[in-house]
Amino acid sequence: MLVFRLLAAMVAPPSETTAVPSPGVVTRMRLASIAAALAALALLSTPMLAATARAADPENTLYIDLKDGRVVIEMYPKLAPKHVARIKELARAHKYDGVVFHRVIEGFMAQTGDPTGTGSGGMGDPLPAEFNDQPHTRGAVSMARTSDPNSARSQFFIVLKDSRYLDHQYTVWGRVISGMQFVDKIKKGVGQSGIVPPPQDKMIKVRVAADEKS
Repeated sequence: MLVFRLLAAMVAPPSETTAVPSPGVVTRMRLASIAAALAALALLSTPMLAATARAADPENTLYIDLKDGRVVIEMYPKLAPKHVARIKELARAHKYDGVVFHRVIEGFMAQTGDPTGTGSGGMGDPLPAEFNDQPHTRGAVSMARTSDPNSARSQFFIVLKDSRYLDHQYTVWGRVISGMQFVDKIKKGVGQSGIVPPPQDKMIKVRVAADEKS
C-alpha cells in the first residue's frame, strides 16, 4: 500500500504554487518517477512474497521441498485432526523424505506418500474418515484411500485442477498456499492410470514449519 501511495504522489500533476515545467520535461519527470516507484515496488516485493509464504501458524504448516522449489501447505487440524496428526508425525520422523510421486495425472492430481513407491503401501494404521466441507479445488491436499472410506494411512494427493466430484469422499487436510508452480512441474505419469515411470520426482524433504530453523 505504501508503494502504491508513493506512486500516486509521484505522478500527480504539479500544484499551482510551483513553477510549471514544459510538457516534455513533465513527461520525462513523470516517467522517471514511475520508474523509481516501480523499482521500489520490486525491491519490496521479494520480502512481501516471502512473508506471505511464511507460516501464519508454524505448528500447522507443512513444508515440502521439491526439485524445483518449496511447497507450503496450510493444514486443517480443526477439520481433520487425526489426519493432520498423522502427517505431522511422519514428517517429524522424516518418513516422507525421499518418497516419490508414483501417480501423477495431468489436469487432475499428484499422488505420493507410499514408501514403496508402488501405490499399494502405506505407513501407520488406517485412519477414520474425516470428510469435511473443504472443496477439492486446485491446491487442495487430500488423503488417498482404498474403496474403504476408513483406510487412509500415509498416501495423499495434491489437486492440480478443480475436481469437486471428490468432495465429501476424501479427507481434505490442507491446502497449498505457496509453490503450486513447483507442483505443476512434477513429472507426469502415462496412460489413464497416471503411473509415473522411473525415475520419478520425489519429496526431497518434508518438515513441519515449527521445527525449521529461521
